[in-house]
Amino acid sequence: MIRSLFRSFFAAVFAAAVFLQAGTATAEAKNLLGTAQDAGTFTILLAGIKSTGLTDVLSGPGPITIFASTDDAFAKLPHDALQNLLKPENKEKLRNILLFHIVDGKATARDFLGKRLEAATMQGGSLLIDATKGVMIENAKLIKADIIADNGYIHVIDTVLIPK
Repeated sequence: MIRSLFRSFFAAVFAAAVFLQAGTATAEAKNLLGTAQDAGTFTILLAGIKSTGLTDVLSGPGPITIFASTDDAFAKLPHDALQNLLKPENKEKLRNILLFHIVDGKATARDFLGKRLEAATMQGGSLLIDATKGVMIENAKLIKADIIADNGYIHVIDTVLIPK
């Protein structure tokens, strides 16, 4: 009887493990673009990425890291400045601003916590990351770190970064 209970128990555990593993295998991994879309707080950033032709960067193989400004961060910009950036004739300026938010390679919170360092951006400049007292990326406060996508990381920030 006890042997039968053990067999039933182990059969149930095995079946559950197979079920969970199958469920995991069928879950579709998301790239940075899909992960940002699912978050629902990056609609302005994503509109800019689409309008400047940067969708391939966020959906490419990676790894890349994006310091993603939320919609609230974009709302801090003067309304005229944001509207001006979204005009077709300012596409290159907007592209440079967005590329300033992207680092080629993997940069997790573990890499910069407790440190003060610079990270090269895809725009050609560098971001100052000061994680010695809280975490600041240039003049932006880190809100949430290490949102994992299958091709990189998203770090959520509260300000739009403008290259000098």
